[in-house]
Amino acid sequence: MASRKEGTGSATPSSSSTSGPAGKGKGKGGSGDSAVKQVQIDGLVVLKIIKHYQEEGQGTEVVQGVLLGLVVEDRLEITNCFPFPQHTEDDADFDEVQYQMEMMRSLRHVNIDHLHVGWYQSTYYGSFVTRALLDSQFSYQHAIEESVVLIYDPIKTAQGSLSLKAYRLTPKLMEVCKEKDFSPEALKKGNITFEHMFEEVPIVIKNSHLINVLMWELEKKSAVADKHELLSLASSNHLGKNLQLLMDRVDEMSQDIVKYNTYMRNTSKQQQQKHQYQQRRQQENMQRQSRGEPPLPEEDLSKLFKPPQPPARMDSLLIAGQINTYCQNIKEFTAQNLGKLFMAQALQEYNN
Repeated sequence: MASRKEGTGSATPSSSSTSGPAGKGKGKGGSGDSAVKQVQIDGLVVLKIIKHYQEEGQGTEVVQGVLLGLVVEDRLEITNCFPFPQHTEDDADFDEVQYQMEMMRSLRHVNIDHLHVGWYQSTYYGSFVTRALLDSQFSYQHAIEESVVLIYDPIKTAQGSLSLKAYRLTPKLMEVCKEKDFSPEALKKGNITFEHMFEEVPIVIKNSHLINVLMWELEKKSAVADKHELLSLASSNHLGKNLQLLMDRVDEMSQDIVKYNTYMRNTSKQQQQKHQYQQRRQQENMQRQSRGEPPLPEEDLSKLFKPPQPPARMDSLLIAGQINTYCQNIKEFTAQNLGKLFMAQALQEYNN
């Protein structure tokens, strides 16, 4: 039986694909109809995720792992985690599902929460809205309804604020993914837009009383001079990198729009050709009828005029969702810098 960590510490809110889940986490009140409205994470889990990236993450390479815990009513409690080991193409015999099962079996033997409740992944400047993440989260959420994916941004965290967010697929997108129909008609019928793909779940970080006391003592011993770096007016390359990534995604969106416009032109052109063919056919039958000849047999127009293949609209939605994420990151970064500039201006006017 999975253990429960005791203590109600101070709760601080915080704003590539993997294999499928190997186990399911359920707690008291965690029925299939309940929706997860809050994610509670132990501080130890956050430290493990950060440590995993610091040890194995390099540049744009992401790190991934499994989240363990249980569901209590509408709250998902994440009490433990373990990473996916890094392996290359040479490790053909490595079985991720078997590795997960062995890890959870070992944790169960030492009375640690071993129920599977989701997975986590690091990101590079917020670049996580991809088809791989969509497919992975769908497989998790389809098997474990309450599962979430935690996105950890190490670059934003290095700027001075922890960036850890929990996401789930919306019910509308889950229905579309189950049908595996990503045509423009299906997405329009399901009212799927880039804003209705992922839903963010509020996060609360929980620590025990002893950890809170330790953090309070460490805060008193920390040097005041170290906090002055947060007031620096110098702009890092964080904004420039986000703008560069944003422009790249806008270019991809422009190319996708060109493909869609080409598809619409070809469809319209084919409809005109089909209409002209039907008119010629009708006139020819009228002439044959006036000569007393039998009309021409009906033909299957779908075989004569094969409709052009529509472009995949899901890719466009993912690009639009990623553009929205970059815009939110830029908005947060510039808001902080503007606040510093206004504060510096007020201090300068006061000193003068």
